[in-house]
Amino acid sequence: MKNIAVIYFTGSGSTGKLAEAVHSGAASVPGVQAELISIEGKDITEGRYQNDAVMEKLGKADAIIFGTPTYMGGPAGQFKTFADATAGAWFGQSWKDKLAGGFTISGSPSGDKVSTLQYLHVLAAQHAMTWVNPAGIPSFYQGKTDGFNRLGAYMGVIAQNTTPQGQPPVLDPGDALTAQTYGQRVAETALKFRS
Repeated sequence: MKNIAVIYFTGSGSTGKLAEAVHSGAASVPGVQAELISIEGKDITEGRYQNDAVMEKLGKADAIIFGTPTYMGGPAGQFKTFADATAGAWFGQSWKDKLAGGFTISGSPSGDKVSTLQYLHVLAAQHAMTWVNPAGIPSFYQGKTDGFNRLGAYMGVIAQNTTPQGQPPVLDPGDALTAQTYGQRVAETALKFRS
């Protein structure tokens, strides 16, 4: 049994919806157990994240998929406090050779989301993890209308939150499909490459 951890921070709830879609894709793969882990504000004190139970779960995972909204061209501050808290795992190289992936969402089609994906990729690289790309060309190039990879990201999953302020978040169906497919791909890759 392979363990996939999907760890994320959500502000308005839209990143949480995206995380749920990634998680459902990973959990759909036989031989894989997937866990959804939310970065909670209560675990951040004076700008520092601490949750030993979460770090222990991540240490046991075969793959970690990181998620954060894109705020001001980068990851949310709450996610960054979590990332900074992984320095102990980095120093001990305890995440070395785990698989990694990432996803992000913002209100505009671009929103400089690639900067956030690059940040997540660098975080994984510093931990000596192996990054899994989505591997899927946009469906409109194939004459399909399901919206798969509609925003054209190849480093990770990007999505657009078009929900009006104050309304409950709703994912674009194409973004949800892209996220589910990505979770499935990371899980299937874990089955192939992790002994």
